[in-house]
Amino acid sequence: LEPAHVAEAAAALGLEHIVITSVDRDDLPDGGASQFVRVINELRKHAPKTTIEILTPDFRNKAKRAVEMIVDAGPDVYNHNLETVPRLYPTIRPGARYYHSLRLLDQVKSLSSKIFTKSGLMVGLGETALEMHQVFDDMRSAGVDFLTCGQYLQPTPRHAKVIEFVPPATFAAYAAVARSKGFLQVAASPLTRSSYHAGADFAEMQAKRRAQAAATR
Repeated sequence: LEPAHVAEAAAALGLEHIVITSVDRDDLPDGGASQFVRVINELRKHAPKTTIEILTPDFRNKAKRAVEMIVDAGPDVYNHNLETVPRLYPTIRPGARYYHSLRLLDQVKSLSSKIFTKSGLMVGLGETALEMHQVFDDMRSAGVDFLTCGQYLQPTPRHAKVIEFVPPATFAAYAAVARSKGFLQVAASPLTRSSYHAGADFAEMQAKRRAQAAATR
């Protein structure tokens, strides 16, 4: 669909919150950043009351301004998932680099403190609790506001196997630790995914930010 058609559909449906994502576009010089910008601009034009969340690839080895272009377009939430702990990147995310993804999130926050940043992790791949806690610290150092954490499920036999089905109590423990580290919002459960309750969570983050601002006056 053309960006204008997406925006017109969002307006016609009266959507309060919309999540925009894409497959990796490594065939394009900017990794598809300009298409994100076009969709955001059309949504602002046709559905000005709809809040916008984007989930982007890492834009590694792409135009240096890819992230800047999207931030300039002014989404309300910028999501980029770290997916797993650094030790597992060579097998789980061989085409990505942990610290590059972390720097992307830090770059977004440094370019615009108004945009909420968000990142997600999958568990059940052999990670340890200490490794998870370190990732939480890394995310907070990069200013990430919102953490999602869900159970990894093997999509096809060619993908990595599930090492563990993590019990709900462990998710609750991860959520408690993450909140203690200062995340504005945490969603952690076996079924949590990147866009899990995205609209409601965005509204709650807004309320928490306003409360924090009021407390510092």
